[in-house]
Amino acid sequence: MNSEHVERRLAAILAADVAGSCRLIGIDEEGTLAQLKALRKTLFDPKITDHRGRIVKNTGDGALVEFGSVVDAVRCAVEIQCGMAEQNIDVPQAKRIEFRIGIHVGDIVVEDNDIFGDGVNIAVRLEGIAEAGGVCISDDAQRQVRGKVDVDFQDMGLQFLKNIAEPMRTWRLRIDAGSSSSPAWSTPTETSPPLALPNKPSIVVLPFHNISGDREQEYFADGLTENLTTDLSRFGSLFVIGRNSAISFKGKTIDLKQVGRELGVRYVLEGSVQRGGDRIRVNVQLINSRTGGHLWAERFDRDRSDLFKVQDEIARRVAFSLTRQLHQAEGERGQRERFGNPDSNDLVLRARASEFAGSHPDKYAARLKLFEQAVQLDSRNADAWAGLAIIKVNLVIFGWSPTPSDDLRSAMAALEQALAINPDYPEALFAKGQVFLAQRNFAAALEAYEHAVELNPSHPNYRHLAGMAKIAMGRAEEALDLLNEAIRLSPRDLYIAEFYLSMGCAYLALERYPEARQWLERSKAQNARIEATSFLLASTYLRVGQQKEAEAAVRDVLEMNPSWTTKLVEASYPMPPAGLIALVEDLRKAGLPDK
Repeated sequence: MNSEHVERRLAAILAADVAGSCRLIGIDEEGTLAQLKALRKTLFDPKITDHRGRIVKNTGDGALVEFGSVVDAVRCAVEIQCGMAEQNIDVPQAKRIEFRIGIHVGDIVVEDNDIFGDGVNIAVRLEGIAEAGGVCISDDAQRQVRGKVDVDFQDMGLQFLKNIAEPMRTWRLRIDAGSSSSPAWSTPTETSPPLALPNKPSIVVLPFHNISGDREQEYFADGLTENLTTDLSRFGSLFVIGRNSAISFKGKTIDLKQVGRELGVRYVLEGSVQRGGDRIRVNVQLINSRTGGHLWAERFDRDRSDLFKVQDEIARRVAFSLTRQLHQAEGERGQRERFGNPDSNDLVLRARASEFAGSHPDKYAARLKLFEQAVQLDSRNADAWAGLAIIKVNLVIFGWSPTPSDDLRSAMAALEQALAINPDYPEALFAKGQVFLAQRNFAAALEAYEHAVELNPSHPNYRHLAGMAKIAMGRAEEALDLLNEAIRLSPRDLYIAEFYLSMGCAYLALERYPEARQWLERSKAQNARIEATSFLLASTYLRVGQQKEAEAAVRDVLEMNPSWTTKLVEASYPMPPAGLIALVEDLRKAGLPDK
């Protein structure tokens, strides 16, 4: 038996590296390495010393640092990222050196002045999901800095980290140029002027607070937020902000007047939910964001099985308060057949809440299992059938399905079940559009998306996909209106990078290359991990004579996923033949291999 003593201690671990370092070195090896050396000497190392950190080791383009306090680690990370943002103000996006930082607090093993263990592994994985210029921290770390560091983290939900057995709740912070020493998460609208009010009553449903004292019930509060947003969107006389923009305010101290200005809405619906056993309590209030005045407030104490009836009652009350011309029949028209098995509905809420954890094959598999369990418990649950269909078809569209033909058939069978239960269910029609999109039947896809828009005019993603279908049909000019409307409906959308990507696609199809480049670069700045953005950027760069930038964009993709080839692009991208042939040829010129 080995009795050798193993030194363990609790520590805060900071892992950092340079985003896209291979691309930068490929453009200018000597210059990039010289810059990195200078940054370590003038910024990185001094900040670590200032905050009592110890550099355990340098890793070429990054470092592993140990701190005795997670507060010190977070403050150090913020100051490093603020310093980098200031230095990058006048540097072109393609040439910027930007750090990604991950922070975790946990048990570590110390050996020969090096450190090992889960605490280190988690910090490194968190760094891997951080955005360029951003900081990602674990839930354990966030709890310890809450109220002690003047920064504003955004909840990323549960994340499945590579080689970490259990999903972890994570938080992120991004610092942009011009940030103060107490920065907040950067959203797409923070530097934009206030949005004009629509010409009809406008509202956002802010994330409901979970006051159950049980963090496992967060999904329940998130589900209530989403379902109320969907219910209100049924009323064509209302302008309703998309749930992905609303969720960006979760966990923050909110100035309702500022919310109204940033989202361009007059009214705010907010509240809380408390669940204990089979009982729920929902507190809700409708507020004028311009004046801060309450239109009404109410508390609902009900059985858990009555949750959806409560939601419909709240939605009708709001609609009646804002548009008195609505008839009672209009409120009842959109009631969905989802008042069945409460455990089945609960599984749907869990699956929907997990969407905020992002897109990854493992996460899709977990959501699929929840939807499958839901339909097993209640075969009349249209929400569950539609969710199952969307997961199946998206696996095909994203290239993650080992059996695409089988999954498309499964998706079609599931959406037919949903439509048999409720022929006017927008999510099932959306799934139908996705199936046709995967089959490259763009006309049929557009018809399904437009039907979904008619039934739910305030859902940004339905308009977004309808716009994409029009681009594929050669109607890019018409698509611009739909895409602009989608962005207006959800200006702080967690997936805003995808909306920007679609705008870039439209301008690329119209051969308006400077505008295409602007939107695609904007998309990449929001989320550098969307491979399609880099591929389309490469094509756009070639059209304006920027060969080196095109090659760098392709290298960015291959650095993230070396398996990409022109053959895989041909097989997986839902584009019309002529456009796909042109894109593949451009990618070949930019260095994407054929095999």
